[in-house]
Amino acid sequence: MTIERLEPKPDNACFGCGAANASGMKLAFEQDHERRRIMGRFRLGGQYQGGGGMMHGGIIALLLDEAMGKLNRFHDVRAVTAELSVEYLRPVPVDEEITVEAEEVSHEGRNLTHRGEIRNAAGKVLARGKGRFVVVNHNSSGGKK
Repeated sequence: MTIERLEPKPDNACFGCGAANASGMKLAFEQDHERRRIMGRFRLGGQYQGGGGMMHGGIIALLLDEAMGKLNRFHDVRAVTAELSVEYLRPVPVDEEITVEAEEVSHEGRNLTHRGEIRNAAGKVLARGKGRFVVVNHNSSGGKK
């Protein structure tokens, strides 16, 4: 199986990807084992806007962080975000489908560097992110963030 669906887990209280947080987003992703990428398609509502029908910058950062963090699964490790940078290229509208995709850039010792993008349905890049994640332990649960 090349693509694995990553559904929110009932015992995970993460605001972004967990199912155990009543206020959380409950984001689901796909893990593409062949391409070694993480991808999610979302249509987020007005509760995530900053103003004027555009997504809040913090939510954009969260989406990129979640997708990039899921890449740590490929190394079967638990890693935490140490640095996150976001380029806000164009406004991200709420209530329109977006795609979030992430890939690994490098792995040096305990440091994993990833990049991600948010695109609209036409494929135009709306935001880019880069993150450095630090391994805190190895596990056998798929390296879930």
